[in-house]
Amino acid sequence: MEHKPYLIAEIAQAHDGSLGVAHAYIDAVARTGVQAIKFQLHLAEAESSIHEPFRVKFSFEDDTRFDYWKRMAFTLDQWKGLKKHCDDVGLDFICSPFSNLAVDWLEEIGVKMYKIGSGEVNNFLLLEKVAQTQKPVILSSGMSNLAELDQAVAFLRDKEVDFSILQCTTAYPTKPEQYGLNVIRELKERYHVAIGFSDHSAKVATGIAAVALGAEILEFHVVFDRAMFGPDAIASLTLPEATQLANAVRDIQTALSVQVNKNDNSAFGELKNIFEKSLAVNKDLPAGHVITFDDLESKKPKGFGMPASGFREVIGRTLAVAKTRWDFLKEEDLA
Repeated sequence: MEHKPYLIAEIAQAHDGSLGVAHAYIDAVARTGVQAIKFQLHLAEAESSIHEPFRVKFSFEDDTRFDYWKRMAFTLDQWKGLKKHCDDVGLDFICSPFSNLAVDWLEEIGVKMYKIGSGEVNNFLLLEKVAQTQKPVILSSGMSNLAELDQAVAFLRDKEVDFSILQCTTAYPTKPEQYGLNVIRELKERYHVAIGFSDHSAKVATGIAAVALGAEILEFHVVFDRAMFGPDAIASLTLPEATQLANAVRDIQTALSVQVNKNDNSAFGELKNIFEKSLAVNKDLPAGHVITFDDLESKKPKGFGMPASGFREVIGRTLAVAKTRWDFLKEEDLA
């Protein structure tokens, strides 16, 4: 992950089982400016059963969640084609496995990094399988408390796996009071690894805030349109929003990487002369008049009269010469 923040556009099941739509997402995501695209590899027989309930009942054509996973599946060769397409357009191909068999497939497909979904953090059978590959892992923390995360972190460290963690809230869409932006710093201080943010808010501002608060990885769902069919569409960014986010966080990262010295304003010398002001009088005043606050105005530019910042030193002094309304007030005008 050379780029920071490292941006991952999550497709998940937005392709709805269509290989053509999956390839269309790859081309669309490649134009947004993100570094990686992420899929999920579900193999129904290996990870699920007919007893698995729907998280939300969204499907009009699948009687069971097991049927849904079967309909979402691609063949191994089709997955290899998706991976090659990502390579061709310059996107890192990341995938979440949900079974040990899926890890075997992903090894054959040639994945370089694994994402562990929130529901798998304490699935140590799967973590062992992934750890055996010795490839980097991104761990999502959505359903885990700190004690459970501690266990997963200890496991990965014992296996000498390079890993990072995403603050995540498993709610679709996530409400502002659920973001847990404060957790980004907590995780950094607790684990001393790269910490990111997995977003389900469907709002560009959330990712910008996360990066400003130190997120080094930003994962978010994308969809062609939030009105599309599927369980995650309502919690996704559109492709134009993903582009907007990518541009915004690059600017934020640049701003965070450059330290501004507020004691040095030398670059603004010319502008200060234009914007700062000189003292003037706001009415005709005769010689011998004693200056009051109500006689004074400040006018641009700086340097044509006494500095406006020094007005207190003028009040109570006597005019040596008559002044016309809006004349600048100079030291030689005062007795």
